[in-house]
Amino acid sequence: MYPYRRKNKYGAKKTTVDGITFDSKWEAQRWGELQAMARGGYIIDLERQVKYDIVVNDHKICSYIADFRYKQVDDYGTEQEIVEDAKGFETADFKIKKKLMKAVHQIDLYLSKKAVDRR
Repeated sequence: MYPYRRKNKYGAKKTTVDGITFDSKWEAQRWGELQAMARGGYIIDLERQVKYDIVVNDHKICSYIADFRYKQVDDYGTEQEIVEDAKGFETADFKIKKKLMKAVHQIDLYLSKKAVDRR
C-alpha cells in the first residue's frame, strides 16, 4: 500500500457506515435516509450498487452502476421504480450515461444532491 492516498478530484471522501464503504459522505448519508424511508413504508425493495449494461446494436458500450434502486409507494399503494445517483457534481461521463440509460433502458435517473447550507 502506498503511504499517500490519492485525493478524489471532486473532493468526495470514502465513508464507511455499518461495515459498508460508500464513495462519498453524501452517498452514505443518503443511504441512511433511504433506509429510514424503507422502515416507514414509503419505499420498498431498496438496493445499492445496481449494475446496468448499456448495449447498442448488440455491442456493449459501457456499464452504469446506480447508487440506489427502490420502489416508491404512494398513498394509494402505487409503486414507481426509482434509479438514483447521489452526486455532488455531474461529470461529463455521468451526463452521457444518463442519456444512454434513457435511450437504452427507458430509465430517467433521479439525481439526489445534498442540500447546501448557505448560512
